[in-house]
Amino acid sequence: MSAGSSAPEVARRQLAIKFILLFGVVSALGDFTYEGARSVYGIYLSYLGAGAAVIGLVTGLGEFLGYFLRLLSGYLADRTGYYWPIAIAGYAMLLSVPLLALAGNWQLAALFIILERVGKAVRSPAKDALLSHATRQLGSGLGFGLHEALDQVGALIGPLLFTLALAGAGGYRAGFHRLWLPAVLTLLVLLYTRRQVPEPVRLEQGAKESIREAAAAKGALPAVFRPYALFTLVSVLGFISFPLLSFHFVSRQIWPAAAIPSLYALAMLVDGLLAVPIGRWYDRQGLKVLLLVPLLSLLVAICGLMQQRWLVVVAAVLWGIVMSMHETIMRAALADMTPAGARGRAYGIFNTLYGLAMLLGGAVVGWLYQHTAPGYVLGLVFLCQAAAMVLLGRLLQLGWGRPAGGGRYPLLLVWLTILRLWSALCLYAHTLGIYNGQGQEHQQGQSGGV
Repeated sequence: MSAGSSAPEVARRQLAIKFILLFGVVSALGDFTYEGARSVYGIYLSYLGAGAAVIGLVTGLGEFLGYFLRLLSGYLADRTGYYWPIAIAGYAMLLSVPLLALAGNWQLAALFIILERVGKAVRSPAKDALLSHATRQLGSGLGFGLHEALDQVGALIGPLLFTLALAGAGGYRAGFHRLWLPAVLTLLVLLYTRRQVPEPVRLEQGAKESIREAAAAKGALPAVFRPYALFTLVSVLGFISFPLLSFHFVSRQIWPAAAIPSLYALAMLVDGLLAVPIGRWYDRQGLKVLLLVPLLSLLVAICGLMQQRWLVVVAAVLWGIVMSMHETIMRAALADMTPAGARGRAYGIFNTLYGLAMLLGGAVVGWLYQHTAPGYVLGLVFLCQAAAMVLLGRLLQLGWGRPAGGGRYPLLLVWLTILRLWSALCLYAHTLGIYNGQGQEHQQGQSGGV
């Protein structure tokens, strides 16, 4: 009797693993396609005659739509239940990337670039919702970690092979033409995945009940979602982007511009290698693992704003670790805390807040860096990450993601960690003084030159 009852569970688990691996291949091929092209969007638009203002407008509009429209696509996925059609439609827009080879002017190229970002917005909530059903069989952390590891394979190989294409005689158009193969393969593997697992919701025990509960509640999200969403917003707001870090490395002559891609590749390698271990760690320890995100984000700022070359490498490694936690644990926790019938909307809100935080954080940090001194950037990062600690502590205090018998331990851990962050900032005070001095000397030098 027990053996008979466990057989369906074993079959369901095996099918879930197959589904995650297939979707990992889909994501890897998709990343191969658009990550390979995104690195040259700006210079390709310039090659076609666009100016700096146009390039900034096109890329900025694309990124904005790529996150903002996830609210709508996530809502539609939950409202209609058409997760597969919406995901397929979003992936179909990847064909706009190789179509860039046919663009004869920057206006048409801009349209294709924006379509690629819109496609990302359309498919992401539906894709994550579909994937979340299968990850519950392995543990949400391990499932999303495995998917992220495969995803990073494409993110690493795509830009490398596109660079090799540019090094040849064909130029940009030849590079874009070579992306037809991974773009078409993405769609073929996706359609095959749907054929193999047409209803991923059946992989999740109790999913039908969750859908009915969500429908009865008119799509209401659980109470823990709000503090979790605020934690995401604040922590990402205080996470320095890699482009700003790389600008600092080059402008301060700490790291050569030609070697910046190697640092980014190192960060992506760390991201991919640690995705599975981090996911398994989350499955065992719960949401308290996210307490490391604010701490490591502050260490990224401290190491990244230093002047030593070896600390630049440390900052790149830490940046990759934080990104791995963002892509693995944050997505997995969302699957664990939301009912199956409301996950499209939940992922849509989550991704929109994530993009908004990146936009606002990048703008504010960039302004502070340009008009003040790096020390002020570090101060902002500290304030954001301390606030993130408090929000996460509140979430743990509500009893979600806390081990049995946890008592007041999570809040104590939060405040101890905040004190550690403050100590790190105090130890860094002498460096802040050096930076302030350098900033003043730089400003005085500019005024003297005028």
